[in-house]
Amino acid sequence: MTDSFQNAAGEAVADPAAAHWLRSVLGAPPRQPALFLQALTHRSAQHENNERLEFLGDAVLGLVVAEDLYRRFPDADEGTLSRLRSRLVSTAPLAQIGSQIGIGAVLRLGSGELKTGGFRRESILADAVEALVGAVQIESGLDAARSLVLRLFKSHLDALKSEPELKDAKTRLQEFLQGRGEALPGYVLESAEGEPHEQVFHVRCSIRLAGSKDDIATHGTGLSRRRAEQEAASRALQLLAQEPRA
Repeated sequence: MTDSFQNAAGEAVADPAAAHWLRSVLGAPPRQPALFLQALTHRSAQHENNERLEFLGDAVLGLVVAEDLYRRFPDADEGTLSRLRSRLVSTAPLAQIGSQIGIGAVLRLGSGELKTGGFRRESILADAVEALVGAVQIESGLDAARSLVLRLFKSHLDALKSEPELKDAKTRLQEFLQGRGEALPGYVLESAEGEPHEQVFHVRCSIRLAGSKDDIATHGTGLSRRRAEQEAASRALQLLAQEPRA
């Protein structure tokens, strides 16, 4: 690959820094350099921008990260997996990855964004990472995009191994209360509404703390009794975290 790209009109665009950066990040020069130039172009620049590639990359990221979490944590429930995915595929970690790989230095920004330090702005870095993934998906397919995502996210995914959130809310609540020598919570199904195949369950979680005259009571709602109990337990944990220790 030379140190130039072609834009959508087929005109050569010299950008040796971007060409060198792409070789280092992708491991090989892209076959469609104009596509990757677009991925590095913010909407503030007067060129075809990366918003459509960002849209595609966001979907690919969500799929790849969800798949990896599903395999890593076979005992985690849907709610836990969703929380972990949302935490990973969000602006802050994406921007951190963008900063680590130096994507800000090769972004094409409008003059206003350049003056205000747009190449350091979290939202712009995160969007560019998503657009890069989208460009890889278009050029080389899902396997190549998956390989890139897992490489970029490796440290973030590995850091989840000891996360206490991998335990569901009912388990965490039970362990919290046991650790303080308190009685275990009670769960009561208050009501179930709707047709049998699409019921909504309402559950109350009650906790009696030693030395307290009143129970702590929280409520949860879900499409299964288990989900409702988990929501009630999660809310109880939030309340207990605000309780002063004796």
